[in-house]
Amino acid sequence: MVWAVTSAIAGWGFFLDSEREVVVASHDAVVRPTVDGLVTVRTGPVLPDLRLDSGQTLGVEVTLGKTTATTTGELVQRYALIASQPEGSIARVEAAVREMAIGAALRGGLVGLVPVGVWLLLGRRRRHELWTLARSPRSVAVVTVLAVTGVVIWEPWADQTPAVEDQQTWLTLQQFVGRDFLVPEAAAAVEIRSDPTALDTRRLVESAISTYEKSLDFYDQAASRAADLELREPAEDETVAVLVSDRHDNIGMDRVARAIGDRAGATAVLDAGDDTSTGSSWEAFSLDSLAAAFAEGYERYAVTGNHDHGDFVGDYLTDLGWEVLDDEIVDVPGMGRLAGIPDPRSSGLGNWRDETGLGFGEVAARFSDALCDADDRVATVLVHDTDLARDALDRGCVDLVVGGHVHVRIGPTRVAAPDGRVGYDYTTGTTGGAAYAIAIGSKPRRDAMVSLITYRDDRPVGIQSVTLQTNGGFVVDAWEPLDLSPSEPPSGPPSSATRERRP
Repeated sequence: MVWAVTSAIAGWGFFLDSEREVVVASHDAVVRPTVDGLVTVRTGPVLPDLRLDSGQTLGVEVTLGKTTATTTGELVQRYALIASQPEGSIARVEAAVREMAIGAALRGGLVGLVPVGVWLLLGRRRRHELWTLARSPRSVAVVTVLAVTGVVIWEPWADQTPAVEDQQTWLTLQQFVGRDFLVPEAAAAVEIRSDPTALDTRRLVESAISTYEKSLDFYDQAASRAADLELREPAEDETVAVLVSDRHDNIGMDRVARAIGDRAGATAVLDAGDDTSTGSSWEAFSLDSLAAAFAEGYERYAVTGNHDHGDFVGDYLTDLGWEVLDDEIVDVPGMGRLAGIPDPRSSGLGNWRDETGLGFGEVAARFSDALCDADDRVATVLVHDTDLARDALDRGCVDLVVGGHVHVRIGPTRVAAPDGRVGYDYTTGTTGGAAYAIAIGSKPRRDAMVSLITYRDDRPVGIQSVTLQTNGGFVVDAWEPLDLSPSEPPSGPPSSATRERRP
């Protein structure tokens, strides 16, 4: 009982004194648990703080630090877009709180062993001696002196200058912006701490609410309509995978891609890279959102693209539970053998990272050799740029090569090798609706595409693409079968591979 009580008290104290550094809402941030039942966001000295009832006894305080936004307006607009798709950021904060709770419980359990251990080590006679000593006048005097010294150091009588935030009041968003601007119902419970006479701040908040409302409305309606699209229904012996690429931080499309996948009966997602624009840690919100969208019911595989600079994106997705392919071949239930490699222009060089000076073509040649030397035929090659596996396809070593990179759909293109073996390459359009490497906005900057790949007997048998237009309408392309039956090899000496691109 002593152990349980001591552990609980110590663990609770450790928990409330805990903090974690995370990247959330495009900021370096510090997360601390609270017992006020509120989610409070401390935005810094310029922008007003925000808070929302958590619906529980436990709350959390998120203190935002550095970010990459160059202007206050850009930062506020970014907040609005993340707020319209908050699941990823919420999951990141919840994970941090869980880690703190587990750590505090473990430390509390160890602390609880201390009094029990001391009690047993002292023994009955020594405990009696110490108790007698503690009641002596000398011991009482020592305790009194220590208590007085502590109070003197604390100085509770000293005057405290009122803090700026203590002179401000919490207002609902509707009270803050006034009656002339209608706050969306989903944001009505948010409270803001700021002087209601601060005109510039009010304008920023109104702009953010407008962006939030437009983004939420556009993508909510798109996800709702996606659930009713007329897509090909898979047979009982077929498996469907969702192919996304070039999201470039557009988290609004994540729930649309998930809705399309659910409607098509998909059980796997293939991510062909460029989830970010720079590969920086501030873009973790994009990866959190993607992981949250496909958190349940999907096998998840990814490669990094040329804009996912460095190791951050791949390592972060791995921590979120994704299988990030790095020059390897894996077996996927219902889909056969899947191979993938990061884009060498920014994401490393697979197993050849210890060799410097290798160009894109050299990496592509070595990757193709590895695919052709594999013991069993590879069904799907997932790359950011399909040129990375073009040689393997021309040699008849793989069934299907899929990627993105160019932001427009190309294919599927039937490729017949000199020996008659057949494969396909397919490039999907940008899922984020990105113009160049930028996709953040209240709606796609250009048409956004999600592709669906159908498998039967561990081999790809068809592809269907779905496009969300900038006006909110959908275009569903016909399901295109993939004929992998061998072609008749030409007579005479071996020739080069032949490509048959469909219009």
